[in-house]
Amino acid sequence: MPSSREPGKRGKAERERVARAAPARSAWRVIGVSLALVILLAGLVLLLPARSQRGPAPVAAAGAARASAPTSAPASAPAPAQLASSARAAQLREQFELADHSYCSYREGTRYPNASRPIAEHPDQVYPNRPVTESHPMRKDGGGTDPSVQIHTAQTRIYLAAGEAATFTLAAFDADGRALPLFVTRALARALTYREARAPAPVALAFADDGRNGDAAAGDGAFSGVLAPAQSGLAGFSGTIRTEVKYSVGGRAGVVLFDVVYTAETPAVWGGQVREALENGSLNFYLKLDVRQAGRYLATGRIDDAKGRPFALASFNDTLAAGPNELRLTVFGKLLRDAEAALPLTLRDVDAYLLKENTDPDRALMARLEGPQHVSRSYPLKNFSDAEWQGEERSRYLAELGKDVAAARAALLGADPALAAQAFARSECARPGQSP
Repeated sequence: MPSSREPGKRGKAERERVARAAPARSAWRVIGVSLALVILLAGLVLLLPARSQRGPAPVAAAGAARASAPTSAPASAPAPAQLASSARAAQLREQFELADHSYCSYREGTRYPNASRPIAEHPDQVYPNRPVTESHPMRKDGGGTDPSVQIHTAQTRIYLAAGEAATFTLAAFDADGRALPLFVTRALARALTYREARAPAPVALAFADDGRNGDAAAGDGAFSGVLAPAQSGLAGFSGTIRTEVKYSVGGRAGVVLFDVVYTAETPAVWGGQVREALENGSLNFYLKLDVRQAGRYLATGRIDDAKGRPFALASFNDTLAAGPNELRLTVFGKLLRDAEAALPLTLRDVDAYLLKENTDPDRALMARLEGPQHVSRSYPLKNFSDAEWQGEERSRYLAELGKDVAAARAALLGADPALAAQAFARSECARPGQSP
């Protein structure tokens, strides 16, 4: 049987052997780790050149692929020559349209002569003998206004020929349109003179609300007065006459002014009946007058058709010698045709004056012919000419303006011949078969 001391000896010997072997194993362990590190480093060194030879990393390769891939080209900017050509074409087109508009506007505006125009061109001349009315805040005597009181004024004439009179009217209203009691305290008419000219003495005018002497109705709150220069100390004065009217409304003092232009001389007088004649496709009215002062006379008459519609303004502008004369007022045939006027025609409200240059006033008025003066015979509309008015000046201007249009069109089509098919390359007012 083995002794108990043998196992003890063997254990001790084993421990000694293990102890002697431990350093050796540790050394080998260090050597192994070191060798592994060397091998790993060597592998990495060998791996990097190989990877660089195979190509870039996937992300870098993808980026390179995107950079090298073909892309759509951006829209190219117009070349400078193209821009210049487009700007030039726009400029030429604008020049053509301006030249064409000038031609067409002049042609349209001169279809009728100056002596026979549509009355719509002169709306202030349709009814020249109607009173001139105004409404304004009360002007206080001494300055300023009172907007709580509205003053309505009217005057029957602005221009007065020798022997004619003008009626002035004023009334007061509150902001709601209710009449206010008004009383005229004083009215003076005085001549306005210039350059130290001696003025006649002022003339007092009577204003009343009694339905007489120009007053429309008694007791309606509107006060009226009449200025008749020929019957006063102003009879020999020619020029502007100012009437200053002072009044009172509710204890408040106000003032209003009325101006007229008066001529004391009579340059010519009307005489005889109006005669008519259908001449050269137009209807002419001839008015007789006895000229006392030779010179340039201007006259105007209004023309209504059979329906009472005002449509034409006929005028006269020419020199007349002293003695018996006739002045002609024309209703141009094409104007009559274009307006489709219903016949017979009525000539009404004729006024005339002698033009006086370099003096004030610049005219000597004839007595006006108020209301209807002549009714024409009935003519078929086809008897009147449909041709546009022709005159030396008009023909000359149309020829020059037509040259401008032709030159502008030629320049435009020279820059771009394709524009010939477009509407703006032809005159806007050319009729079929016509060309400016």
